[in-house]
This record gives sequence, C-alpha cells and structure tokens, in this order.
Amino acid sequence: MEIWINPACSKCRSAVKLLDEEGAEYTVRRYLEDVPDAGEIRAVLGRLGLEPWDITRTGEAEAKELGVADWPRDAAARDRWIDALAGHPKLIQRPIITADDGTAVVGRTDDAVREALSRSAG
Repeated sequence: MEIWINPACSKCRSAVKLLDEEGAEYTVRRYLEDVPDAGEIRAVLGRLGLEPWDITRTGEAEAKELGVADWPRDAAARDRWIDALAGHPKLIQRPIITADDGTAVVGRTDDAVREALSRSAG
C-alpha cells in the first residue's frame, strides 16, 4: 500500500494515524516533493476509476490562476488536466491510498481509509 500525502494536511495526518493504529504496512509518498508524473497520475486515475477533474483541488490559488474551473471536462481535455496535476501537484486531492488489490481510494474519511485497508488485507 502507498499513501500520497501532504504532511500539512489534517486529512492526511488522520489517514496515516488510522493506518498506524491498524498496523498497516504502507509507504508514504510526499507527493509535493516526489511529484508524480503524468503516467503515474493516469495509472492512479485508472485505479481510482475517476477522471482528473474528480481529484483536482479547484479551490487552490494555482487552480484559479490556471482557470481550471472553465476547462472542459471531457475526453479531449483529459490530458490538459493530467498535465496540470503533474505540473502543479498542490492541485491533487489528498490523501490517495493505493491498495494491494490494484485499486485506490481518496482517503479523506476514516471509512475510505478502512476501505483501502480491507482491500489490502492479506
């Protein structure tokens, strides 16, 4: 299991705390420092079953500067969104937990983190 976190994020800290309490084995990726490239973002989107606009933090200042609120949300614009996430990792929703079964969840609630744990339980 891997969890993409921003240590300054309370939801990320809560997710890590729950993983620790459950004795989970996981790897931490500080995605603002170890920025995922477009290919990794595509892979995680596939695991999440989501589109890039679904995991974009549109309230961030960088999102406003880029004008993402006005971008189309369709297949033709998908690469533009992915490139924006790779170029501006602050825009990536967090935490993202990749489970051992090949799926992933956005772990913003305890229930979502538990879901990832259940998918990774051996």
